[in-house]
Amino acid sequence: MLLKPQDCMILLKLIANIDIDFTQRELASGLCISLSEVNAGIKRLLDSGLVAKIKGNTLTPILRAAEQFLIGGLKYMIPGKLGEYTQGIPTAYAAPLFADKISLGDDPIPVWPDAYGTKKGVALAPIYPSITKALRNFPDENFYELLVLIDAIRVGRARERNIAIEILRGRLSDERQ
Repeated sequence: MLLKPQDCMILLKLIANIDIDFTQRELASGLCISLSEVNAGIKRLLDSGLVAKIKGNTLTPILRAAEQFLIGGLKYMIPGKLGEYTQGIPTAYAAPLFADKISLGDDPIPVWPDAYGTKKGVALAPIYPSITKALRNFPDENFYELLVLIDAIRVGRARERNIAIEILRGRLSDERQ
């Protein structure tokens, strides 16, 4: 069974909120996807070994496997391609997380297209279309930062990718402790 983009979004939400025992209904609502998509996504994540059930039905991400997948596999599963100039939400190396690490220069920044976005830049489709709505309706800084780290790995140049990988590894390592 192949993973789908919504499965990656579910995995990142679980990692971002590792101490929260989400119900499938809460995940569906918080990610702005259907309950059936969450149910099928969890089954695929369990089959792939990226999450496990502990203490009955509590889902927990397998962080070592997630690290390998997010750093080495996701960019091939959901390749990033920059598009046209648009309004949106800063992502990848243009996100606030990278403000003290990368100087942006004069190039247009990558943004998730969104009519409510605050910046203009080149469009980068998020790993799943409902991400901007989910972040707008249910703000979650940890989730947003994981998403932008993934985008930096997907579309960043070598230096930006390396910084994103280092930050992501640190976050996943902190969660393991």
